[in-house]
Amino acid sequence: MTNCAIALGSNLGDSLAIVEAALATLSDLPEIAIVSKSSWYRTKAVGPPQPDYINGCAVLQVQLSPQALLDILLITEAKFGRVRQERWGARTLDIDLLLYDDLILDTPSLTLPHPRMRERAFVLVPLAEIAPNWIDPVSGKAIATLLQAVDCTGVSYQ
Repeated sequence: MTNCAIALGSNLGDSLAIVEAALATLSDLPEIAIVSKSSWYRTKAVGPPQPDYINGCAVLQVQLSPQALLDILLITEAKFGRVRQERWGARTLDIDLLLYDDLILDTPSLTLPHPRMRERAFVLVPLAEIAPNWIDPVSGKAIATLLQAVDCTGVSYQ
């Protein structure tokens, strides 16, 4: 089993129900076990004008390759109505693979750790809640330390 971290977000539809149902969908798969999940946070959107997001993170144990896990995450997004039209646009569900153990990977379809994770409070706040001591393999810093370097304005408990 490999530890990995994902981020979930939604700002279209019943966002709280969608992110909860997405986690339940993932936990139903025999190759995925949810170890912990963060609280849900209301966050200001990044990008074009749009509604606030509901964001959170989960730590998983998986028996999947990074690419196979990414494929499952993309299929799960599609099941919940995700349509990719506008970069950083509003969406029913967004699931990002943040960390896959301490793997550093850069392929055309997947970069690990997530390349913008270290600069996003809406990722680091919930991730620090459940995995504060996880070391980002690129910076060598713990998630809790990375969180101290970002502006958390616009991130609040749901």
